[in-house]
Order: sequence, then C-alpha cells, then structure tokens
Amino acid sequence: MVSRRYFPVSENQSRLDLFIDRMVSQRACLDYAIRQTAGMTGPVFELGLGNGRTYHHLVQHMDGRPVYVFERAVASHPDSTPPEDHVILGDVRDTLPASVERFGASASLIHADLGGHNREKNDKFARFVSPLIEPLLAPGGLMVSSDRMYFEGLTEMPLPEGAVEGRCFIYRR
Repeated sequence: MVSRRYFPVSENQSRLDLFIDRMVSQRACLDYAIRQTAGMTGPVFELGLGNGRTYHHLVQHMDGRPVYVFERAVASHPDSTPPEDHVILGDVRDTLPASVERFGASASLIHADLGGHNREKNDKFARFVSPLIEPLLAPGGLMVSSDRMYFEGLTEMPLPEGAVEGRCFIYRR
C-alpha cells in the first residue's frame, strides 16, 4: 500500500500529473513575471538551483538583468551553471539576511522552488523563510514560488493563464 502523505493535491492525480502541473505553472508564472518586471533594472534572484532549468530559462529571458543564485551546493547541468560571481553559496537561512546588506530591496524578480515532497515541512519552511525574502524585493517587484508564502507587505496576485491553482504562487510588493 502506498502512503498518501506524499500526494498533496488529489488522489485522482498521479505524481506525474502533479509534476506536469507544477512545471506548466512554473513556466506560465515565470513568463508572466518576466513580462511584468521588464521595465525594472534590479537583479533577479533564483532561490535553489537544482538542475538549473529555471535559472537557464530566466537567463535566456532577462534581457541583461543579472541573475543571482542562492544554493547550498551547485550540482546543476553544465549548461545551466551560473558563473561563480553570481552564486551565493550557503544555507538561505544565512545567505538571505546577509544579502539584505549587499542588495537591499532591489530584486525585480525572485523565484523560489525550495520545497520537497513533504507538504507540511514545505509549509513550515515557507513560514520561516518568507520574512527573510521580503526585504530583498524592490517596490513593484514580483516573487514567484512553488509553495504558498507568508508575507506581511506583499500581495498575492491572480495566476496567469495556463497556471494551475495551488501549483505556483505570485506575490507583488
């Protein structure tokens, strides 16, 4: 018998369906955020590099805005590995507060895909990390996350066409 604790949305959806919904939603939300912040000049922050797919997507569409990656250890595909001077290495619990001093509230776009397969653990981490992310976002900037976040000064936005409710979230300062 399979445990249902790792099937967060519906017993009618397979894990493959959930993954596809998340990827389609992530791309729709990132493309929306890229368009909405196109007139901004601040850096873009990618929280969690993983294989580097979303980093690669962001770099291809940012029109010159620098993309900084926050990651514990770089293990991405070679085509999706950022230059060393754009990697902020370490645990985000330490690197995000330190980055407020370096960057201030200048990020035009922040993307976070930090969670794992445990919904309760993801929610607990989102509650902890939200106040560390919020001071980095510029006025008018957007935050895109695969998990619901908990911000005091950001507004949750409606999802763009093509995104699946509950699979991605957008917030604006």
